[in-house]
Amino acid sequence: MTQQTDPSPPTATAEPAARPAWSLQTGPHGPCLSVRGAWTVPNGGVLPFTAADIPPPPPGTTSLSMDTAGITAWDSSFISFLWEAKQAAASAGLAFEQDGLPAPAQRLLALLPPNPAPPARHDSHKQNLLEKTGDLTLGTLNETGVVASLALDTTRGAMHALHGKSRMRTKDLITDLWNAGPNALLIVGVVNFLIGAILAFVGLVELRRFAAEIYVTNLVGIACAREISAIMTAIIMAGRTGGAYAARIATMLGNEEIDALQVFGIPISGYILLPAILSLSLMMPLLYLYGTLIGILGGFVVSMSMMDVSPVGYWISTVNGVELKEFVFGFIKAFFFGSFIALAACRVGLKAGRSAADVGIAATRAVVIGIVGIIAMDAVFAVMANALGI
Repeated sequence: MTQQTDPSPPTATAEPAARPAWSLQTGPHGPCLSVRGAWTVPNGGVLPFTAADIPPPPPGTTSLSMDTAGITAWDSSFISFLWEAKQAAASAGLAFEQDGLPAPAQRLLALLPPNPAPPARHDSHKQNLLEKTGDLTLGTLNETGVVASLALDTTRGAMHALHGKSRMRTKDLITDLWNAGPNALLIVGVVNFLIGAILAFVGLVELRRFAAEIYVTNLVGIACAREISAIMTAIIMAGRTGGAYAARIATMLGNEEIDALQVFGIPISGYILLPAILSLSLMMPLLYLYGTLIGILGGFVVSMSMMDVSPVGYWISTVNGVELKEFVFGFIKAFFFGSFIALAACRVGLKAGRSAADVGIAATRAVVIGIVGIIAMDAVFAVMANALGI
């Protein structure tokens, strides 16, 4: 009986690479740093080396030499170790000799700075109240000038669009018109309907004490036409469309699409900003009229459930009590509200950062600026209306 053997040779197992190590030896001309093993990052090649690792050199010693005969492999971790050894030798008053290093390592080490970069110094100067006020004033004036220039460029682009010479794409304008107009009818209608109903309810409760319930028609009609519908519609569009504009432009800025357009010489004001600003400026007055009618309808629904008056009488009282100038005044305010919201949102988007977090910050900032600006503009319009006797 013969014993069969496997003719194939035994499989050789790869030996693991030697761990990196270093040691200091005393040479004829001073200390010698001997390194051995595989100095790679996966093999644990990142070893520290400080000036404390170098013993006090004997008298007459002027340099630290290198012995790399025991190195089997190396990468950037070895260069980092050599740079630390060079800094430690300089701290000990020794010159670092690179003759014993491989030629590629010498070239890479030569690319590093001779000394570590000093830590950044923080400015400890604190501005006083006058300096802060001056910086805030200059920043506000600068932003006002930038927004005014942006509005001027947009107006010029709109004039060119009337003559067919604009860089604006018709597809972008139609898309923005749809998003800023018909696509917002539901939320504008719901909010204004509820506001009109609330005004009618509160007005009826108070006017009933004086037997003047019929004047609730004037209250709801004038309030919606003159103030409430314009403000509420503008606030809705600031949160819905203004934030979307800022987020979209900030995203394009982060994706370097704005930079690409500027490289090709395409004006940003006409290609991106003009459709957004023009669509919101045109749709806001129409949304205001729609919101006003829906608000009056909300007041009508509540009044019919609480008043002893016919529907025809309610509408006749509303038409007689609300003059046309109230609608004209609200229409003009809505146009300026829409223009301000679009300009502010576009400006915030253009000055945003390039990270994902900056997109959310830009959207939030655009909404806040839009709402605060709307209230401030409404106050200015109220003063102007009082001065003009409107």
